[in-house]
Amino acid sequence: MSTWLGRDLGTRTVSYGDRDPILYALALGVSPSRLDLVFEEQLRVLPTFGLTLAQWAPDALGSAGAFDTSTAVHGAQALRVLAPMPRAGEITMNARVSNVWDKGAAAVFEIEVTSDHFVATWSIFAPGCGGFGGDRGPSSVGRPDGDADLTLDVATAPYQPALYRLLGDRHAMHVDPAAAVAAGMPRPFMHGLCTIGMAVVAIADARGVHPASLTDVSGRFAAPVFPGDTLQVKAWGPSFEVTADDRPAITAGRVDFGD
Repeated sequence: MSTWLGRDLGTRTVSYGDRDPILYALALGVSPSRLDLVFEEQLRVLPTFGLTLAQWAPDALGSAGAFDTSTAVHGAQALRVLAPMPRAGEITMNARVSNVWDKGAAAVFEIEVTSDHFVATWSIFAPGCGGFGGDRGPSSVGRPDGDADLTLDVATAPYQPALYRLLGDRHAMHVDPAAAVAAGMPRPFMHGLCTIGMAVVAIADARGVHPASLTDVSGRFAAPVFPGDTLQVKAWGPSFEVTADDRPAITAGRVDFGD
């Protein structure tokens, strides 16, 4: 059994002003005309904004030596919403390693972050950390049968990674060409959490619900998205997937809005 299972990553209180959820919405490519998302007097905070406040937890596990931060990748993300986030304030979060799955040549670390407003779970795929005799973990959910009931094209913009990284995930590979090449990518690429946030907003708008009414979202990151790619979002009820120029970008997606 991995010695990291159950590891307490501590408690952190993070404060933010109303400019931060506005910056987050703009980084997702939201139109400036959406006053409900970009104007403080009408602002409803997108629940996925909370993930930017909790980024410290997977970073803390990497810094503690659980995995090689130069080779580990963000494999999947889940978010369960407990209560709306205020326009400004502070959030106290507790983090722990909730599961460690043994994939043989690699391990998957699940980091759970809890607060009064959400429960967020990062899955980090870490090459070279498996082989300790643990459970392989659950299998990925397949694509639903039949045709999608919703198909959307969502454009990404060249500026988005540079803007999104100001929210806390400042890994250089998202903006510096040399760092991206060192990470095995041909050029800087989008943050996975930016892509999943864009999908949530697009699906909510197409369903006629407000994206701030999100109650649950999850998905696996299958391939990088590059700035300027067009996302194709397909949904089968609550299930969804995202492709970028015919590459699967997010698979096994699920989103609910409590409607």
